[in-house]
Amino acid sequence: MIFISNTISLGDHEVEINAIRSQGAGGQNVNKVSSAIHLRFDIKASSLNVFYKQRLLKSKDNRITKDGVLIIKAQQFRTQEQNRMDAFKCLQQCIIEASYVSKTRRPTKPSKNARRKRMDKKAQRGRTKLLRGKVDF
Repeated sequence: MIFISNTISLGDHEVEINAIRSQGAGGQNVNKVSSAIHLRFDIKASSLNVFYKQRLLKSKDNRITKDGVLIIKAQQFRTQEQNRMDAFKCLQQCIIEASYVSKTRRPTKPSKNARRKRMDKKAQRGRTKLLRGKVDF
């Protein structure tokens, strides 16, 4: 079982994990050891709640394919186990971010006093600038 939060958990069969060779520098070890992790999570076929599925599919994450598969590539660490934990952490973070609902914005107006102060400051600033003009004798 993969625990995302207190209320959300996934079965091990819902996540497909493959070990692949890492990219980048690392000398001869990079060519021999498959330490990077390629995690695939099919959102549509998962046991997640419909709400979470819809939120994940609507998100603008470029790791989600058109078929609804979330692909995470973890290659930050040198060991396969650390990369596996990093991939699971990234999956957990994606699902938690999708479950977050932001508060709706209520439109507000400035108070009468704030509007009055603003107009007074504008008038004072205008008078100050008027004094900078040409002086006629």
